[in-house]
Amino acid sequence: MKKLIKIILKVTISSFTRVLIKFRFGRLIADQIIAALGTAQKDVTHGGVDLSFVVPNSLNYFRADTFSSKEPETLEWIERIPKGSVFWDIGANVGLYSCYAAKARSCKVYAFEPSVFNLEILSRNINLNKLVGNIIIIPLPLTNELKVGTLNMTSIELGGALSTFGESYGDDGKNLSPIFEFSTLGISMDEVVRMLKIPLPSHIKMDVDGIEHLILSGGEFVLRQVSELSIEVNEDFIEQAANVKKYCQDAGLVFREKRNSEMLLKSARHGNTFNQVWYRP
Repeated sequence: MKKLIKIILKVTISSFTRVLIKFRFGRLIADQIIAALGTAQKDVTHGGVDLSFVVPNSLNYFRADTFSSKEPETLEWIERIPKGSVFWDIGANVGLYSCYAAKARSCKVYAFEPSVFNLEILSRNINLNKLVGNIIIIPLPLTNELKVGTLNMTSIELGGALSTFGESYGDDGKNLSPIFEFSTLGISMDEVVRMLKIPLPSHIKMDVDGIEHLILSGGEFVLRQVSELSIEVNEDFIEQAANVKKYCQDAGLVFREKRNSEMLLKSARHGNTFNQVWYRP
């Protein structure tokens, strides 16, 4: 009976929280509920793989709760990666896909994430899933060359996104309005390999909210070695879309497909944002 009550409470709280986090005021209430109940983590099972993620706020709860539905195309792509591959997760955020690649495909993952707010959650998720030996955190933003620049952040929320390094525009190519900034060192993909001696990746996932094309321009050598690339592209951002295509084709990669989830298709802001997959024939 106690077990049944616990299950009912868990389902009720989960359903109630899902409704709350759809609204700004509701998210504040949800955060208080999560903290008060001591819900420090959420367990996820996908593709026969069990994972756990820390949920210090409603945003991280949402990320964990929609693990299977937010970007199913990314999960399916990861599931096709040969076991033991070197995987670069560029824009790792809190590490959902880093953890899945490491656990589902035994990948050696290099997780690139510059946000000082996300790094704590990323490291906690790695530790929670006992993947310390599988995932290496690189706390630097990638860009087109080695340089000092400003990380412009639109959110200081744990698990937040929509930030950019060294530029004044966001994922849609329009002006960004940062609320928090700090200077840090940016580095290119080629310099990561040459200077930091990090192994060349066979697979790259890239989602950095706007400067994907700049990162590709600084990774000519890396791109010529990679087997597959999954990259987020906003087709309304013409410069980004055109340059992603150019740099991929120049590296000998061939376009395979573009997909996004039903969740994004319904979004006015992100309806034309897709995860493109490029491969080496």
